[in-house]
Amino acid sequence: MPYTPDKPKLTESPDELRARIPGWGADLDPADRPSVPQERYAPEITGAHWEFPERQPEKWPRERSIEHKFLTPVFGTSCPPKGLSGVIRRYSYRRFSEGRAAHWLLLLAADRVDTAESRLGSLLRRHPDNLVAETGVRSEFTHHGLSSRRGNRVDRVHHPLDPIVIAAPWLLAGGVAYLLVRRVARRG
Repeated sequence: MPYTPDKPKLTESPDELRARIPGWGADLDPADRPSVPQERYAPEITGAHWEFPERQPEKWPRERSIEHKFLTPVFGTSCPPKGLSGVIRRYSYRRFSEGRAAHWLLLLAADRVDTAESRLGSLLRRHPDNLVAETGVRSEFTHHGLSSRRGNRVDRVHHPLDPIVIAAPWLLAGGVAYLLVRRVARRG
């Protein structure tokens, strides 16, 4: 019992642990440890020929936390910041420390903005997202969707909200599109 008024039991000695747990302390003796040769610093064995690794070229200004002097030698380049979400990300890294909630809240907001930008971009390119395939609606009917939501689940409380959270942005966008088309049709 961790929470009692009694004084906690002292930590067991290595001999008591060895007697109680079979194999405890098997790696205490360096002679028995298979990783000991790798732990020894010997650059002639490792093949390292540099003091600091060669740096990856920076093709555009990367986000770097204000706590760090420079970027790591290797960094990801698959998703460069773009649009309003990129502006929010750069501001978050430039202004706030990683230890501040504002930094992470801005990054979360940038993710949401990026999602909205992507959806809007797919509509403008006339290749809208496939709601049925991409939201998993079809699997609700083919892979026991209703029965998997029953039982002893912690997240049951938000299940009624799921359709609203998924459908509301699309219904709102459809309503706005309908109003725009109606306005243009009245003028024409």
